[in-house]
Amino acid sequence: MTAPAPTHLTARGPEDLLALVPVVLGFVPADSVVMLTFGPEHGFHARLDLPPPDVSVDEWAEMLLAPARQHGVERVAFVAYAEAAEPARRTLGRLVRLFREAGIDVVEALRADGCRWWPVPPGGEPPGAGTPYDVGSHPFAAHAVVEGVVVHESRAHLAATLDPVAERLAPGRGIVVAPGPLWVWSTLARLARERAVADAGDAVRLLRAVHDDEAARDAAWLGVSRADAAAHVGVWTDLVRRAPDELLGDAAAVLAMVAWIAGQGALAWCAVDRCRTVDPHHTLATVVSDLLAAAVSPRAWDDRGRSDHPW
Repeated sequence: MTAPAPTHLTARGPEDLLALVPVVLGFVPADSVVMLTFGPEHGFHARLDLPPPDVSVDEWAEMLLAPARQHGVERVAFVAYAEAAEPARRTLGRLVRLFREAGIDVVEALRADGCRWWPVPPGGEPPGAGTPYDVGSHPFAAHAVVEGVVVHESRAHLAATLDPVAERLAPGRGIVVAPGPLWVWSTLARLARERAVADAGDAVRLLRAVHDDEAARDAAWLGVSRADAAAHVGVWTDLVRRAPDELLGDAAAVLAMVAWIAGQGALAWCAVDRCRTVDPHHTLATVVSDLLAAAVSPRAWDDRGRSDHPW
C-alpha cells in the first residue's frame, strides 16, 4: 500500500497531483483511491482498490486513516481513479469527512478517469465534462525519465515483471551442502555492485541457500543499504522470474524486503503476492506486508534495521 513520497517534486494543483501519482506508485492506477500525505517528516503515499458496494466505507477508510494518524500526518490529498462518478463520489465524500473529523486537513479530492478530472467538493461531484489532462506531457513525467523511474501502464503490468520466464532453473536438489551466509552475501554484493544477474550455477545455489538455510536467507537482505537496494532489487527480480515453484517463496520474500528498503512499495506488494501464491504464510513476506500496511518508511532502515555484514 505504501512507500515514501518523493520530496523533490512539489504538487501545486490538480494537474500536478495527477502527474505525481504514477511517478510515486510506479504505475497508472485504475479503480483505486490514492492518498498523498503532507506534514510529517517523512510523507508517504497509499493506494487501495475502491471499496465494493457491500463493504463499509468507514471500515475500508480505516486502512488509510490508521497510518495517517500513526505518523502524524497533517494534510492529505485524495485522487479516485474511476470511470463511474457515483462510487468515487461516495468514497471520497466519506473519506473527506472522516479525515477532517480526525483533525487532518484534506487539501484536494479529485476523481479522474484517465483523460479528465473533476473536483469532488462537499455535496458531491459538480456537473460538467471535467477538465482534460495529460500526465505524459507533464514535467514530472520527464523528471521520472531522467531519474530512471519506470512507470508501468497498470499494476497488472508491474506485477507481470515478476512472471516466470519460459526456461526456469532446476530446483538444485543435488546440492549436498548449500552455500552459507557469507557466500550468499558476498555473491549478492558482487552482483549488485556490477549490476549483473547471476549465472545459472550461482542462481541455483542462491535460491537453494535461501530456501534451505534461514541464516543464509537473512544474509540476503540484512546487509542491504538504501543506497544499493535498487541494485539488489534487480538481482532478485531476475532470480524470482527464474525460480522453480519449489524455491519461489523465499526468493520472492527476499525481493519484497529489498524492494521495501529501496522505497519501491508497489513492487514489494507484488513480490509479497508472488510469494503467497506458493507459501501463503511465509514469515518474511508477512513482515514486509506489515511494514507496508503500517506505512513504515524505509528511512527507518538507516536508523535501526540494517546490519553491516555480520558474517
